[in-house]
Amino acid sequence: MLGTGNAMVTNCYNTCFMMEHQGEYLLVDAGGGNQILKKFKEMQLPFDRFHHMIVTHAHTDHILGVIWVIRQMATLMKKGTYEGDFTIHCHQGITDLLPGLCKTLLAKGQAKYIEDRILFDTVGDGDTRELLGQKVTFFDIHSTKLLQYGFRMEPVENLSDGRTPVLVCLGDEPYNAQNRSLVVGADYLMCEAFCLYEHRERYKPYEKHHSTALDAGKLAEELGIKNLILYHTEDDHLDIRKEAYTREAKENFGGNVFVPDDMEVLILSND
Repeated sequence: MLGTGNAMVTNCYNTCFMMEHQGEYLLVDAGGGNQILKKFKEMQLPFDRFHHMIVTHAHTDHILGVIWVIRQMATLMKKGTYEGDFTIHCHQGITDLLPGLCKTLLAKGQAKYIEDRILFDTVGDGDTRELLGQKVTFFDIHSTKLLQYGFRMEPVENLSDGRTPVLVCLGDEPYNAQNRSLVVGADYLMCEAFCLYEHRERYKPYEKHHSTALDAGKLAEELGIKNLILYHTEDDHLDIRKEAYTREAKENFGGNVFVPDDMEVLILSND
């Protein structure tokens, strides 16, 4: 987890994460600024060893960091230290926005790689791609604010090693029952939890189209989830966040709850 906070956090970074499987890397979102480069440096993540990225939606706390990632990739390409292409998987709204924005903001020597070696793969609702050797199914989360996609990651059919789990990322808004078939029974569910239920009057999660840790626990139990990962939280209670959010989610959920800190590594398995 490179970042775990919501849009306006200052004590941690905005929610984004890197996934690794058998030496391959996949970045999901990039937060709201160039602190993404610091996160890579602090976690010793190799820019030259990842070639794919998923961008879920165009809110500032998820997409502005992508510009810095693209700048870094273009710089490595210019230096001749990056092999192959870098592909961003995203919906049409981001494809329409991001290439032009980067061409405007970046130097010509960097921008020339956009849509040449820095590629945009437009995905639709229900489309699949093979990433990290896994089948990734993209789905519209049916946001009422802005088009946003989540995804389901599972072993490629007939290639399961029996240990790779099924993971579903819901994006940063509440679950919509229209996606039930993609979510139910997942080994891991990545779900936003804007705040604790007891703090709902302070943070107004429902007015912002977000959930609480209590809601996430109820959802996970209803859908038969084995492991629940909570992120996209407020940052006023970081010192007690892990314990407090876990306790509240487990009031209604019998599985494992993970509330990671920035730069915490989670090992996902069926063991």
